[in-house]
Amino acid sequence: MRRIAVVGASAAGLAAAETLRREGYDGTITLVGEEPEPPYDRPPLSKQLLAAEWEADRLALRGPADLAALDLDLRLGVAATGLEPGARTVRLADGSEVPYDGLLIATGVRPRRLPGEGAHVLRTLDDALTLRERLYPGQRLVVVGAGFLGAEAAAVAWRLGARVTLLEPAAVPLAHAVGTEVGRLLARAHAERGIDLRCGVTVAEVTEEGVRLADGEVVEADEVLVAVGSLPNTEWLEGSGLALEDGVVCDAYCEAAENVYAAGDVARWYNPLFGTSMRIEHRTNAAQQAMAAARNLLAAPQARKPFAPVPYFWSDQYDMKIQAYGFPRGHDEVAVVEGDLAERRFVAVYRTGDRVSGALAIGLPPRALRQWRQAVATGAAWRETVRTGAGQGPRMG
Repeated sequence: MRRIAVVGASAAGLAAAETLRREGYDGTITLVGEEPEPPYDRPPLSKQLLAAEWEADRLALRGPADLAALDLDLRLGVAATGLEPGARTVRLADGSEVPYDGLLIATGVRPRRLPGEGAHVLRTLDDALTLRERLYPGQRLVVVGAGFLGAEAAAVAWRLGARVTLLEPAAVPLAHAVGTEVGRLLARAHAERGIDLRCGVTVAEVTEEGVRLADGEVVEADEVLVAVGSLPNTEWLEGSGLALEDGVVCDAYCEAAENVYAAGDVARWYNPLFGTSMRIEHRTNAAQQAMAAARNLLAAPQARKPFAPVPYFWSDQYDMKIQAYGFPRGHDEVAVVEGDLAERRFVAVYRTGDRVSGALAIGLPPRALRQWRQAVATGAAWRETVRTGAGQGPRMG
């Protein structure tokens, strides 16, 4: 294997390239990136960069010298447009082709959009800088989608003095992911600061005046941010023979086909720890999965290791630091096991089936989650762990 192509110059793509070199691979590594910028960190886009606390150069994941030390065939500012597994080549938008013996796909996701023109999205450096220029005291901002990204952007805009309306189709923001009571707590944090949070509403389109709701009402705005989820960037793989189903479908080793692996937001892989396939859009997972996929790409078949992490994510909203482990989506039960929900200092744990599937903390240091991360990692039984362990708090829906 003398030529490895990594498509996606993201956190995952960079982590894959670095891992290949650390593992002793000395062949050609071609790193392809659609954006012209070298790999940079995305979580600060909706936080420090949008708030003008950081400037763009602080987001770079590696400096020029570190990138040069990797000895990469770096192709930036050009998108991948096709894959020919038989010929083992990746087609690029500039008409060139990249040959490979091994391929790692890390093309990430793109924002979902709504009908109409003029709305902002928040995925790239340019997206964040453009929106930042439009946020100032008194500006009317409508944010469509009260998930983590929309909520973070709304919190920053409020801090900058904008008048924010936050529109969410669900009855309770993030209830599917964190539970109804925790979702209500997050909703109250918006309301207390004067955010006009409207739940149970559907936006039909973006207009020149703002947005039009499904019932015909127009919510006026100077600027609109759409944060209604994302789509994996797999169009360039259509017709390649790879299985595509809300991402690149992979096995437990992150392999999609012989010598073809995927990692990061674009990868849907079977996580044996939870016994299900999943696609995780969290920064920590992107790097961890890329490292695992790169090692498996180089390894002999019998030496490969399944990628079975406990996913981790965090979010900063107003004065709240939210941290969570596990895969609580679609959970059956939630229990507060430490602290108090009303004080916004607590740990909540999640049950899926008969096991502990996740844990979330607000207002507490990371050590408060350590034992619960371990419970998730070991597939601890809910009844024994929560009822007889540290958890004596109330049950929630």
